[in-house]
Amino acid sequence: MKITRLTTYRVPPRWMFLKIETDEGIVGWGEPVVEGRARTVEAAVHELSDYLVGQDPRRINDLWQVMYRGGFYRGGPILMSAIAGIDQALWDILGKSMGQPVYKLLGGRLRDRMKTYCWVGGDRPGEVIEGIHRARAMGFDTVKMNGTEEFAMVESHAAVDRALEKFALIRAEFGSTIDFGIDFHGRVSMPMAKVLLRELEPLRPLFVEEPVLAEQCEYYPRLAESTSIPLAAGERMYSRFDFKRLFEAGGISILQPDVSHAGGITECLRIASMAEAYDVSLAPHCPLGPVALAACLQVDLVSQNAVFQEQSMGIHYNQGAELLDYVLNPEDFRVKDGFVAASERPGLGVEVDEARVIAASVNVLDWRNPVWRHKDGSVAEW
Repeated sequence: MKITRLTTYRVPPRWMFLKIETDEGIVGWGEPVVEGRARTVEAAVHELSDYLVGQDPRRINDLWQVMYRGGFYRGGPILMSAIAGIDQALWDILGKSMGQPVYKLLGGRLRDRMKTYCWVGGDRPGEVIEGIHRARAMGFDTVKMNGTEEFAMVESHAAVDRALEKFALIRAEFGSTIDFGIDFHGRVSMPMAKVLLRELEPLRPLFVEEPVLAEQCEYYPRLAESTSIPLAAGERMYSRFDFKRLFEAGGISILQPDVSHAGGITECLRIASMAEAYDVSLAPHCPLGPVALAACLQVDLVSQNAVFQEQSMGIHYNQGAELLDYVLNPEDFRVKDGFVAASERPGLGVEVDEARVIAASVNVLDWRNPVWRHKDGSVAEW
């Protein structure tokens, strides 16, 4: 079997699908994208195609190493996301060629279903009570929301109180019947993270994500020592070499590599094993599309330390399309009691509606995250 062609499709709301074709008619799908930089990743995918066309797609380990080590410059969000989507599609081809789900080729699943959660509250966290009620109606008992809007490096007590108020309302409304994670989204500085974590403790959030920016990860151990709340991070790290420094420093309880950013299934399995050795749990980042989610589930089903899976049904970014709009087997992604069951379908387990993808890719608009500013006019972290 040989690879014959790679085709990319940028589609709403902010995703990109990759189709890899072979001379035996087996097709694999991947999802290589950096949100807001889809065209850049697209160019990287087609540059990497020089290493792939004419090669056996089943030699995944070799092709991965060629893509990673074949160029002098490596790593980073663009190249690793391009490799990630290609890697997903190669695993999809391998599974389909053998008539088996990818997780069976990885030694077989060690769980039958995977715990999932959904987003509520939007970019500027609001209406979270209503959002949680909707999530519960969809089958979720665990949610995540942004912690703050723009947040200055040293904020007022009033701003801190506003951030805390909604979480107090959640506990008052739902008690312990739901769990919620809080994403600081890199918007919070080290001094204010310490304040917020201390004040949040009585409300018992499930975790706090990116308590400070990944660039400031040296502060994770100090923050972890100051709080009993589990800290989560990893979506803006792109290889096991990035995560190596995180493990050595300590402080993170929940690791969140993105299977569409951190080298795909192949690399994220390595990262998951590293995390297990450090007694760190796994919760892959995935506010993306159905192929990315299907790839994440393959990793989850074979990783002992996987605890829950992010997914994008109803997420505030989804303007113009929803997670299941591009799939022909939506029943395999149905959430029941907060879980998605393992699929027996071969490959990644997602049947892409190619006609819908092609139609949606025509004249698609480029997605960009907003640029926020503080009251003084300086740029704020989004």
